[in-house]
Amino acid sequence: MTLSLTHVHGDRVTVAHGAAGTELFSYVYRPEAAWEAPKPYLHPVRALSGAIVTDYRPNDHRWHKGLQLTASHLSGQNLWGGNTYVHGEGYRALPERVGSMAHVSFEEVGAEADRAVIAERLTWHPHGGELWAEEERRIEVRDVDPDTGSWTLTWTSAVTNRRAEPLRFGSPTTHGRPAAGYTGLFWRGPRAFRGGRVLTAESAASAESGEPADADPMGSSARWLAYVGEHDGRDGHATLVFEHAPSNDHSGEKGTHPAHWFVRSDPFAAVAPSWAFHEELVLPPGETLARAYRVVVADGAWDRARVAAHLAGLTW
Repeated sequence: MTLSLTHVHGDRVTVAHGAAGTELFSYVYRPEAAWEAPKPYLHPVRALSGAIVTDYRPNDHRWHKGLQLTASHLSGQNLWGGNTYVHGEGYRALPERVGSMAHVSFEEVGAEADRAVIAERLTWHPHGGELWAEEERRIEVRDVDPDTGSWTLTWTSAVTNRRAEPLRFGSPTTHGRPAAGYTGLFWRGPRAFRGGRVLTAESAASAESGEPADADPMGSSARWLAYVGEHDGRDGHATLVFEHAPSNDHSGEKGTHPAHWFVRSDPFAAVAPSWAFHEELVLPPGETLARAYRVVVADGAWDRARVAAHLAGLTW
């Protein structure tokens, strides 16, 4: 299946597939409102059918934009956007804590018949504008498969601390709010996806042990997590599968930092493989935090067996 790419310089890169030119996503990298912690994001993201599977600036959280990399609590700064959670005080409007991630350059932007690549350099900044981190980001489209109605996006980020002191990645949960460990790669689903079904790689094993097969995975660790939602405006469902790369440090061994899932289906659809759900992640000066994820976007309501079989047939 032929992929094509269109670059509107200073604004966005759009990847499409097929003779009809169905857009799979736009990668928007122009600056936006400071209060929303400007950063690049993917929106709209579409299934092969053309159905949109992301939301943009919803009225409950204007800083939720499709699929993006975030840092809700970073050494006292908020690169997530909006109000900042303060223990004992709740969410407060603290514009002096809202930072940004800025596009610097593209190392590669191109598409071949079966793969598209966006490789980018970015910088991370607190509200005052100092350089806190440099990031090398690579987004690839591959495994476009009309037979299964799916395509795959891989997202790899390497974030290097450029401060003279450690960068401390946290979340509202590390600062006292239960079940709010969001930070890292974050997806906001369409409003119609509220109340969707959540599946994880570990759910089947839990069912065999007598526990509910689809117990709340909030804050748990699992190799992959799938979200099934139903569209408004058109018939049918879509399934998004989020998976850790084998190279990620999430095994729980000494010296690693296990990832835990932040996931909600009510009051809105959202998923993030959190870098800092239960405890802070500390990145020393000069060191690099590298993470890679795979997101499968599929038409239809996939069950656990179909997700597992599909992932088994993919390579990183």
